[in-house]
Amino acid sequence: MNIVDLHVHSNKSDGSYTPSELVEYALEKGLSAFALTDHDTTDGIDEALKAAEGKPIEVIPGIEFSSEYEGRDIHILGLYIDHNSEYFKRRLINFKNGRIIRNKEMCKRLTEYGMPVTYEELTAEFPDSTITRGHYAKYLLNHGYTKSLKEAFDRYIGDNGPCFVPRKKITPMRAVEIILKAGGIPILAHPVLYHMSRERLDKLTAKLKTMGLAGIEAVYSTYSASDERDIRALAAKYDLCISGGSDFHGNTKPGLDLATGYGKLFVPEEILTSLKKKHKDMKEHPSNYKVHKILFTDLDGTLLDSQKQISAYTREVLDAWTKAGHKLVLCSGRDVNSVGDVKKDLNLNYPGMYIIGYNGGQIIDCETGKTLYRVALTYEQIRHIMQEGKKHSLHIHTYSDTNIISPYDDEELTYYQHAIKTPVIFSEDLKEVRVSGSCKCIAIELHDSEKIENFRRSMLPWAESENISMIYSNPFYLEIFPSVSGKGTAVKKLCEILDIDPVLSVAAGDAENDISMIKTAGMGIAMANGSEEIKMAATTITAYDNDHDGLAHALYDLI
Repeated sequence: MNIVDLHVHSNKSDGSYTPSELVEYALEKGLSAFALTDHDTTDGIDEALKAAEGKPIEVIPGIEFSSEYEGRDIHILGLYIDHNSEYFKRRLINFKNGRIIRNKEMCKRLTEYGMPVTYEELTAEFPDSTITRGHYAKYLLNHGYTKSLKEAFDRYIGDNGPCFVPRKKITPMRAVEIILKAGGIPILAHPVLYHMSRERLDKLTAKLKTMGLAGIEAVYSTYSASDERDIRALAAKYDLCISGGSDFHGNTKPGLDLATGYGKLFVPEEILTSLKKKHKDMKEHPSNYKVHKILFTDLDGTLLDSQKQISAYTREVLDAWTKAGHKLVLCSGRDVNSVGDVKKDLNLNYPGMYIIGYNGGQIIDCETGKTLYRVALTYEQIRHIMQEGKKHSLHIHTYSDTNIISPYDDEELTYYQHAIKTPVIFSEDLKEVRVSGSCKCIAIELHDSEKIENFRRSMLPWAESENISMIYSNPFYLEIFPSVSGKGTAVKKLCEILDIDPVLSVAAGDAENDISMIKTAGMGIAMANGSEEIKMAATTITAYDNDHDGLAHALYDLI
């Protein structure tokens, strides 16, 4: 009976064999096929394919993506990927750039701890390799800084080590999507190794299935018989193909061999045959594996450029996005009337659109004009905010259903209205204008950032007791709204109303008031022009800013 190994690493990531050496060794081991699945790179695939030409073995182009889910490192295998596609190359460049930033910071920290090393020295010692923590450990050992690889991890570069820098990772759901778009078969790698409860693993598998997961690694070097039974049962529950592999790394994992693992592994060719059948069906019926997503996009600094416009290219991408069946939601700190004005002025007339205003305080269905959700401050809360703002000589205004309500006209209001067309009523008496509850207040200070910050700090105890959030939407604007509101809450609420799994949501923003939305969505996009805080919260950072179609370029590959 022919055997295969669908999880193998070369020295292009953290294995010790070259791709060509792997081909020769696989032939020695009697394999009819093996998948080269290096970590976040496909640099070894062409060499392996060339080495296998004319020989009785199939090299399967693959990859192993490192991703993060609920604080855990989750790996997604991709088999039969089109590693030469322009789309896939773009994605790997993004991963590579992220690794370089992280690796340079780790070199800096090691140097500060008395173990001088530059990124250039590290890559020179391990040429043509995707640098991982294993390479750092080898470097420290080779240069006499530690006495073993284990010591390097335990003292310096382990998860809790002083020199470890976590790399920004994609979600496993996004990894599945990337593999599908590259024509591959996405597989959840070695799920037993994540030490999840049955419930959590089931939940993760369900989410991945929603995104298009096709297989799960049920045969693996370290599995017990009961482990394999459990994963096969999970595969049956979610109609997933079985996959299997050794996770061979050469001498970097002593005792673990190609094809046989620790001696008992056996992956029959029938497993690969089933995967090939699945792959054929995926190629012949692509619509069966396509998922429709929902985009929540901030306006200022994100969708709009500095002139509050969108370019022809951004419009082209939005046209393609909605034509593909994906939904579009304009999500802003602005009042809903102002968001509606943007929609109208820019002629954003797409089917199934929604508006979220007041930092998540109100959701409107654009087709019916009906409010689907609303949460507001009380009259007493608004009055208190206004009174305290007056004591600090701050401009603060609020809103009725149709108007901005401001105590008086001033420079701050004039500045605010350069982009906001909502009409203003001037009144210090909220009862006079019948304001019984508004979704938010906004404090504005154009010249003295310390003054608005002092106001925020003075209000913190009261705001906490009243369950009110105060968040900057830019350096001049302090948004004040119910804590049960927020853009993240609105993402959850609209997905619930539309019966859309939040894993299918995408959120894009640039400022502090976008962070909850970025964290809640299945994929969070931070703008290159965004704050450092939002970049830390996001899963993706755009290559360009809002004046150079940053969001559109990021969305293009998600269509």
